[in-house]
Amino acid sequence: MNAPLRGLLVDFGGVLTTDVFASFAAFCTAHGLPAQTVRDLFRTDPAARRLLAELETGALETAAFEKRFAALLGVDSDDLVARLMAGTRPDTAMLDAVRAARAAGLRTGLISNSWGNERYDRALLAELFDGVVISGEVGLRKPAEGIYRLGAEAVGLDPARCAYVDDLGGNLKPARALGMTTFLHRSAEETVPALERALGVSLSR
Repeated sequence: MNAPLRGLLVDFGGVLTTDVFASFAAFCTAHGLPAQTVRDLFRTDPAARRLLAELETGALETAAFEKRFAALLGVDSDDLVARLMAGTRPDTAMLDAVRAARAAGLRTGLISNSWGNERYDRALLAELFDGVVISGEVGLRKPAEGIYRLGAEAVGLDPARCAYVDDLGGNLKPARALGMTTFLHRSAEETVPALERALGVSLSR
């Protein structure tokens, strides 16, 4: 019989916030670009993918990323990251679920690919999490297996004792390979009940 899950690890953007890709699409539409331009560049364009990897591992500073990615998009670079993310909002239900998990005695942790380490509310992270792993601070980004190991270590648990939530299926595969129980996030209405069943605690207010 498998040991019970004692940890909840989550992604940030797209899990604790509203859909990041919807924000990208709104940005594109506002700038007269096809709605999926940003998404498609990150998926298929080697230069864009390289810029994203360097930003998320901390090898490239935000301002340098903004200048180079803006050139690929054909837009102004000023505050580009903030403008790309402007359509995201906190997902209150998911934030409350993490709070409830921690209050119930579960270990809670963040595993996040960062778009600049300064973008996080550190007081909020301290309230929500026992352990925090941010890609730009550790020099690893999802889906590298090592970042999931760091996430489990940060909450003091074996990976097999952890649930992990991400909005990108490709980011779940390495976590699952390590033994984590994974959840593909689409909405709090789906994710919270699934986590409650898996963790055996109430996460709803």
